[in-house]
Amino acid sequence: MTVITVLEGIWAFSALALIVLVLLHSPKGDGIGAIGGQAQLFSSTKSAETTLNRVTWALTIVFMGLTIVLSANWLAPR
Repeated sequence: MTVITVLEGIWAFSALALIVLVLLHSPKGDGIGAIGGQAQLFSSTKSAETTLNRVTWALTIVFMGLTIVLSANWLAPR
């Protein structure tokens, strides 16, 4: 098992985790709920949403960093 294989595994996991985390986020727009005035009911920001944002940004940085490292082929044997 090489370093590149491990990094590719972490890269794939971070991609899947990012998909799941983005889908877990609550919608920011009012949508159809604004018609009946229900949009104001759930507009408070909770600590869970803040934590979700931080984890999403951290995984985004990991994913983008690994994308650059793996695509630039910096770890290939010379």
